[in-house]
Amino acid sequence: QNLTIRIENLQVPVIAAINGLALGGGCEFAMACHIRYASENAIFGQPEVGLGLIAGFGGTQRLPRLVGKGKAMEILLSGKNISSKEALEIGLTNKILPSKELMPAVEKLALTIAKYSPLAIESTIKAVNEGMDLDLSAGLKKEQTAFMNIFSSSDVYEGLLAFIEKRSPKFIGK
Repeated sequence: QNLTIRIENLQVPVIAAINGLALGGGCEFAMACHIRYASENAIFGQPEVGLGLIAGFGGTQRLPRLVGKGKAMEILLSGKNISSKEALEIGLTNKILPSKELMPAVEKLALTIAKYSPLAIESTIKAVNEGMDLDLSAGLKKEQTAFMNIFSSSDVYEGLLAFIEKRSPKFIGK
């Protein structure tokens, strides 16, 4: 669990590219990632009950948060596998692509994200992760604090100046 927590709380986005089986721990590691893209042939599942176990790397906690309690219970208690199509429909994945397009799409997304302020990316990840366990009002306060903390950064100044000057910003992470 410590590893999945570290993945979830990394300051840089972690994008899972699922191409094949993501069962048990593999599914749980994918759920710890910030974004999940899957190929058309990806299969997801939590088959631990068939071994007399329960999901042990965050599956009982992350799956309901991602797909809702009812769907999570169905997957966790039945041990059944689901297709990438169903995973997309229930919110377990963000996108489905043909196998040959999976890695190029993940790389394109990573390059897009990498253009933005590292401070903004880090603060966004932190605000989302910390706010998930709070009620909306408390989560909004976390967001407001994060916004105020980053507002005086060099990256915000550069981003606003670049917008006014109609050019691409050059973020430095400060």
